[in-house]
Amino acid sequence: MDSERDPVRVVIVDDDRLVRMALRLIIDGEPDLTVVAEAADGDDAIEMVQEHGPDVVLMDVRMPGRDGLSATREILTRPAPPRVLMLTTFDSDDLVLGALRAGALGFVLKDTPPPRIADAVRTVADGNPVLSPEATARVIAAATGPGSSDAHAASREAARKRLSGLTERELDTARAIADGLGNPEIAERLHISVATVKAHTSSLFAKLAVENRVQIALLVRDAT
Repeated sequence: MDSERDPVRVVIVDDDRLVRMALRLIIDGEPDLTVVAEAADGDDAIEMVQEHGPDVVLMDVRMPGRDGLSATREILTRPAPPRVLMLTTFDSDDLVLGALRAGALGFVLKDTPPPRIADAVRTVADGNPVLSPEATARVIAAATGPGSSDAHAASREAARKRLSGLTERELDTARAIADGLGNPEIAERLHISVATVKAHTSSLFAKLAVENRVQIALLVRDAT
């Protein structure tokens, strides 16, 4: 990150005071990151975002009162919203999936090593998704495990309907995004330029009414 840039401004949301303290120590210990506010539940989070206008919100998934999913949905409907990075212990995988579909850019486990949490905040601040292999595997397992067949059938039909309006090249691009490829890798796979990949991606955002690549990836996975 450019050392001349202003520090990334972070709001921490967690109902556990000790967790908030630990996260503040991690974030404020980095010269390019700073905590501007804390919140103990979803309603407080919405107020803190409105008041402080942070770049990133570190959002706990499950909290008393308004949970992280509901708060994320509300925050991301506001003008110029911050990036949202979900915090989870994975006792609530379904909420994490819902948050990603709502527009959160990723998620980290609460026991993630401090340097990786700081790096995740930076990555999300730059508009890039954070989906660790371990966490991704567990979320996918939760979405496709026993008892999920009926819900998956319904979401598959809805996802296929949304994807049906894409051109063949746009669909190829969406599938490559779902495979975790960056623009240069997509260009190589599809034998097109990076500029064309970016154009297809912009078209995907508009046609699918999504805000980021994570939502595209989840939509493609829902359709399979």
